[in-house]
Amino acid sequence: MEPPGAVQAHRPLAQVLRIFDLLPLSVSSIGPVFSVAATGGVMAAEAGWWTLPAIALLAVPFLISSFVFRLLNRHFPHAGASYHWSRRVMGQRVARYQAWILILAYFTSIPPIAIPAASYTLALIAPGYRAPPVVQLALSLFWIGFAAVPLLLGARPTAQLTKVFFALEMVSLGAFAVVGLANLHRLAVPVHFGHFPVGGVLVVAVIAATVLDGWEIDSYAAEESRRPSKDPGLSGLIGAFLALGFYGVLYPLMFAETPMRTLAGSRDPLSVWAHRLVPGYHWAMLVPILASTAGGLWLTTYILTRALYAMGRESLVSPAFARTNRARAPHVATLAVLGATLAVTALETLVGSLAGFFELVLSAAGFFLLAEFFLDSLTCAVFLTTGHRRLPDVVLRPHTHRLLRVGAITSSTMMGALMVLFFVYGPKVIGGGIDQALAVMLLLGLVFAWATGRRVREAVRFRGHDTVEPVTPST
Repeated sequence: MEPPGAVQAHRPLAQVLRIFDLLPLSVSSIGPVFSVAATGGVMAAEAGWWTLPAIALLAVPFLISSFVFRLLNRHFPHAGASYHWSRRVMGQRVARYQAWILILAYFTSIPPIAIPAASYTLALIAPGYRAPPVVQLALSLFWIGFAAVPLLLGARPTAQLTKVFFALEMVSLGAFAVVGLANLHRLAVPVHFGHFPVGGVLVVAVIAATVLDGWEIDSYAAEESRRPSKDPGLSGLIGAFLALGFYGVLYPLMFAETPMRTLAGSRDPLSVWAHRLVPGYHWAMLVPILASTAGGLWLTTYILTRALYAMGRESLVSPAFARTNRARAPHVATLAVLGATLAVTALETLVGSLAGFFELVLSAAGFFLLAEFFLDSLTCAVFLTTGHRRLPDVVLRPHTHRLLRVGAITSSTMMGALMVLFFVYGPKVIGGGIDQALAVMLLLGLVFAWATGRRVREAVRFRGHDTVEPVTPST
C-alpha cells in the first residue's frame, strides 16, 4: 500500500500555448475593469485623491517584479513558478513556506471574485431586485461552474475563451475612455487632495496588490507554453505595463468626473461614473464588468491549480493534485479549488454569523499577494547575488544583471516595509482583528512547512531517491 506522500504516475501538461495566447491571459487575469469596480469605492473612501499616489507607490515594486519574473522564467520555467524558483534558489524549507503563502494569496482572491459575479449578474438582468441569499448563491454557483468548463477542457480552450472576454473588455474600456475624455470639460469636478491620510494610503497600497497582480499567470503556464524559456515572463512583462496604463486612464477619469463623496464606499463606482457619462445607459458598464469578473475567476483559479499540480507532482501536497484528465488539465486540483470556493461562498452568503469572519479573512488577499511578490523579489536578489553559484546547471554572468539585482533588493525592501506597516495601520482602517488573523495564518505556514516536509521525506524513502525532482519542460 502506498504511503500518503507517494508520487503517482501522471501525464505532463500539454505544451500548446503561444505568445499570442499568453498575452491575453496575462492582461485578462489582471481584470482591469473588475479591479476598478471592486476596489475603487474602498480606495476612494480610504484615501480619496491620494489613491493615485498610493497605486503609483506600489506600481514601482510590481513593475520591477515583472522583470524579476522574466529572468526567473528564463532559467527555471515551471508550473509551480515562484514556489519552484524558491526551491531552486532558497532551498526546500523556504520553498515549503512560500508554497503556503502562494496558496493563501490566490485562494483568498477567488471567493471575492465569485460573490461579486452574482451581484453584477443580478444588477444586469434584474436591476432593483433584492435577491435572497439562496438566489445569490445559485448565481455564484453558475459562474463557478462556468469557470470549471474551460479549465477542465485544457489550456488551449481556456486561452481561446479568454480571448473573447478579453476583446469585449478592451473594446468597452476604449469606448468609455473616449467618452470620458470627450466629456471631461462638462463633468469635471474640483480636485481636492486634502490632508495626507497615512493609514488610508498604506492600506490602499496593500489593496492595490489585488489590482496590479494577475499578469504573472504566464509564469504558471510555462509548462503549457511551446517556448517555456522564452515566452513566459515576456507576456507578463507586457501585461504589467498595460495594467498600469489602464489604471493611469481609468482612475483619474473616474475621479475627475464623479464627486468623491458618491464614489466613496460604492460597491460599483464604475457604474456611478457611467451614469454620469451616459445617463440611463449605465447598465452598459455592467457588461464589461461581468466579462472581466468571469475571466478573472477562471484565470485566478488557473494559477492556483497549476501551482497545486506542481506541488502534488513533488509530493508537497496530495499526489492526486498532479493527475491530469484526457485534455491534460489538472482536473483534481481544479475541482478541489472550485469546490472549496463554493463552500466558502455558501458559508459567507447563507450564514450571517460567519459573513464578517470571511470578509475579514478574504480582505487579507492583498497582503498575501504582496507577501508572495516580496518573496519572489527576495529569491531573485539572492539568485543574482549568491544563489547561482550553488546551481551547477545555471549559466549566469552577474555583471549583466546588476541593475535588476538592485531593483530586486529595492522591490523586496518596499514590499516588506508595506507589509510591516500594514500591521500598524490595517486595524485602524479595516477593523480590529485583521492583524491577529494575518498573524495566525502566517504562523500556520510554519505548521504547513513542517507537515509537508515530513510528507516529502516519506515519499523520498518510498521511492528510494534522494530528491523528488520534477519533469523539466522542453525548451
